[in-house]
Amino acid sequence: MKMPSLCTALVLAELALTSVARLEAQETSLTIYNDGRVLVRRTLVTPVPRGTSEQRLALGALDPATLFALDSGVTITAAAYDGAADEASAIRRALGQTIVFRNGRDTLSATVVGVDPERFRLADGRIVFGRPGQPALPADVVALEPVSRVTLKSDAPRKDLKVGYFTGGADWQASYQAVLGRGSARVTGTAVLGSQSLRARDAEIQLLAGAVSRAAPPAAPRAVMDRMTMLKGALAATGEPSEERVGEFHLYTLPGRTSLEPGTTTSVALFEPASASYERAYVVRGQLPYFGFIPQQGDETDVPVEVSYTLKRARKTSFGDRPLPAGVMRLFQADSAGRLQLVGEASVRHTAPGEEVRVAAGTAFDLTARRVQTAYSTRRDSTRTNGWRTVATADYAVTLSNASDSAATIEVREERAGEWSVLTSSVPAEKISSTITRFRVPVPARGEAKLTYRIRALW
Repeated sequence: MKMPSLCTALVLAELALTSVARLEAQETSLTIYNDGRVLVRRTLVTPVPRGTSEQRLALGALDPATLFALDSGVTITAAAYDGAADEASAIRRALGQTIVFRNGRDTLSATVVGVDPERFRLADGRIVFGRPGQPALPADVVALEPVSRVTLKSDAPRKDLKVGYFTGGADWQASYQAVLGRGSARVTGTAVLGSQSLRARDAEIQLLAGAVSRAAPPAAPRAVMDRMTMLKGALAATGEPSEERVGEFHLYTLPGRTSLEPGTTTSVALFEPASASYERAYVVRGQLPYFGFIPQQGDETDVPVEVSYTLKRARKTSFGDRPLPAGVMRLFQADSAGRLQLVGEASVRHTAPGEEVRVAAGTAFDLTARRVQTAYSTRRDSTRTNGWRTVATADYAVTLSNASDSAATIEVREERAGEWSVLTSSVPAEKISSTITRFRVPVPARGEAKLTYRIRALW
């Protein structure tokens, strides 16, 4: 079979690049979701006649089931999507054709007679499994980019075609920084976009915050899933994104136009720096099983003292009245020389306006705790309504130590479902829910305090 000339190949490549550049230069609007979906809205300078017509659209990788017309006067009545641009797919398209293979300096011709597995008939009639060299494929079986062939029905002639579809490979999350001062924190937030292969030129970018339900999809287009990269972004304008509520979610529109290229990360500030008061808490978790049997325990054990910060978000304040998309919050505090140091990092969920933000910062260094079970007993009890049940009583002692120069209050929390209660305690027990009871224990600087309590539980 006659091979395409080098000139022909260069012309085909130039036409493909011209097609891509033309599409990128046209109007594009993207909505990027937290879960990796990207809704693409594109205006193509493609004349659409009145009535029925067929169009070949080089839209790139997409989910073909989601392709739809944005103009109410245009209907897509049929569509065929070929998203396979790899060598194996080209071999499939060449089924029944004779192609040339290069093996070192030699070339030979073979006819593709089967796939899965691939089988080739040589010139002497013999069949071989596997390719007898590097294939030189004819241009008509090679897809330079995914192509959609659509049949349209239009109620009037149009100068362009507006289509929408979903693709994959891009996502975003929020990144927050809180610099802790004396009683208040300076909070900033940015939207960070990450992608596998998304590319757009001078596009309107919107970010949707929220958990939009998703049906179980088919496998993502291979071209989208092939390799992990990041997005390169060139912001055409600076400023704060506009925010609005759409349905039960929040939508952020980035200012100006943005160009996205594989390779780096794009980020943009979500809001102007804001001030928020905060509280710090120290918590020791209990060791009661949430359900069922309470075991007898022997040796004293060390338990961590968790550190958390709660950022206050009162309504009618710039920080409190804005929704916060899910992301990562990083806490910083200045050392004696004024240098900022990271003192906490945690994921935060979507947070509605007016709702506080709690950040788990890690484990305290100078505050420590030791816990031991000091008494344990069980007995069997019977009632007419509940039958036989086990009644257990257990005594615990928690020793809290403070090696710092400042006094601290440490919360010891016990959490358990079912029927249980605190019978006695050296510090008042506060029942804060049907399952959680806490003890607030003041611990002096460079000193220690001991909490003792007895619980009764039934199962």
